[in-house]
Amino acid sequence: MSASRAHVAVDLGKSRCRAVISGPWGANDLRPQRRPVYDGIGAPGLAAADGVAAALAAILPLRERLDEPISDVSVGAAGAWAAPEAASELAHGLARAMRVPVSVTSDVVSAHAGALGGGAGVLLIAGTGAAALGIDGEVATLVDGWGPELGDFGSGSWFGREALRAVLRASVGLAPTTVLTDAVGATIGGPAAIPAWLATDGPLPRRLAALAPLVLDAAESGDPVSVEIVAEGVRLLVASAVAASADSRDVALHGGLTAHVWFRSALDRALGAAGRAVAASAGDAIDGALLLAERTDLPHERFVHRAE
Repeated sequence: MSASRAHVAVDLGKSRCRAVISGPWGANDLRPQRRPVYDGIGAPGLAAADGVAAALAAILPLRERLDEPISDVSVGAAGAWAAPEAASELAHGLARAMRVPVSVTSDVVSAHAGALGGGAGVLLIAGTGAAALGIDGEVATLVDGWGPELGDFGSGSWFGREALRAVLRASVGLAPTTVLTDAVGATIGGPAAIPAWLATDGPLPRRLAALAPLVLDAAESGDPVSVEIVAEGVRLLVASAVAASADSRDVALHGGLTAHVWFRSALDRALGAAGRAVAASAGDAIDGALLLAERTDLPHERFVHRAE
């Protein structure tokens, strides 16, 4: 395989770091293909204390998985939007360590590039967290992505938190009864067990997000409390997408919540009612990182930090 044709793309999140290598694998194979080379633990984010050191520690183990020469590395890293100086530092650190050109951008930017094929529009992410990034010509707007304490409106962790609130309120007569009481109880215990469960070790946003399917399923079956929660979550997600929009009305969707067929249908309808067109996602953050490694003429380039 030609070293000039082999690219490594990294998607560095707060819980997971995954990497693929892309290139022609046979002498007669001219079409780029990709295969996974690494799947490990993520990092707290470049905006966190010692964020660059943590990111390097998360990414560099992939060197042991590379059996062939590579031409460059492209990284989408959590926190790069809020900490551009750290993103530049990470790019230079990786370039020194791996001895190839490196590009670093936000994981949201790489996801946008992948989802919209490098074009204009909005990427709405509804997973454990939530954010909307709109890029349209010279205008770029990031809405939410503020974390579970201050934002992530309509995310999986938001749905999980609202489920627990509904169960607690119903248990003391502050709100109507709900099937969520039994659904949540089967997972973590009754209302009295909720405070201890919240204090359990482990990433709370991920544990809260694991409760989101209970809310979506209950809403689909007609539970009034769950229907109200989902309606508010959809409203919040659509509001973020609209706020991130400029001229383009195209919205691509990413995130685990969008895999729930009933919820996805409700979200699609709400986006349509808001004058947005749901665009089929062209790819993921890895696809976007590979695209940004090869192209410097995209509107995302202003957010890419390069080092050699």
